[in-house]
Amino acid sequence: MNKNSIYQKKIRMSDQVLKMLINLCAALALALLAGIMGYVFYRGIPQINWQFLSTVQSSAKGTFGILGNIINTLYMIVITLLIAAPVGIGSAIYLNEYARPGKLVRAIEFTTEVLSGIPSIIFGLFGMVVFGRLFGLSYSVLTGSFTLTLMILPLITRSTQEALKTVPDSYRSGALGIGATKWYMIRTILLPSAMPGILTGIILAVGRIVGESAALLFTAGSGFQLPGGLFSKLFESSGTMTIQLYLSMTKGKYNQAFGIAVVLLIIVLGINLLARYLTSRFDVTRQK
Repeated sequence: MNKNSIYQKKIRMSDQVLKMLINLCAALALALLAGIMGYVFYRGIPQINWQFLSTVQSSAKGTFGILGNIINTLYMIVITLLIAAPVGIGSAIYLNEYARPGKLVRAIEFTTEVLSGIPSIIFGLFGMVVFGRLFGLSYSVLTGSFTLTLMILPLITRSTQEALKTVPDSYRSGALGIGATKWYMIRTILLPSAMPGILTGIILAVGRIVGESAALLFTAGSGFQLPGGLFSKLFESSGTMTIQLYLSMTKGKYNQAFGIAVVLLIIVLGINLLARYLTSRFDVTRQK
């Protein structure tokens, strides 16, 4: 056997030390996550009951519930994704498949990168002035959703672009070579192949919607009432769970805040598990 074979090379001490440091960093990250989640669940689970999840707060009855905030959060997620997902995915398809490389493409990519780095409070001020006052929507679900759309568009666009870039060029040339139109090739080959990456970007966007509070304080308000109708809620002040958590903390009601935090963590974990399941299903379908 060749003495210079990789099997005969001596393992250096520096490699072992670096490996130990990497494992230590990974263990530290896991320990921090477990510690935060463990403490939140320890403080929050005793506060959760059916009344907490199925009612709204009432000063007259002396009760506290977050059902209205949960519904408001779902409204924010659905309305924001209905606007942002088609625009973001469509923009990525244009930039990656149709636009010729040049100044325009570089300008658009630079703009999306700048947008992703703007603090959320700036988006909140912009949304309050433009959507709330100029468009006359005031504090409402629509004002908050339009503002969140601006915030998550760069995330969806960039993640979709990267997902499309992972699809081999042979898929494109093969489809076009057998006479398929470009849009047919994108719709039936590229998008299904890139779907795991696209879903990942959408799930990350949902996580940002669920966890956002600063921008929504200026745009959606802090209303916690149940909707009077399916569409009437779009024009009403609607505080999400993060807004209610913030308000509970400012009032010194820490037990309520930890209870809301547990519900938020469960929702985020559920979304991530759903994303992993859908991604694995798309991978299996693509392999078949």
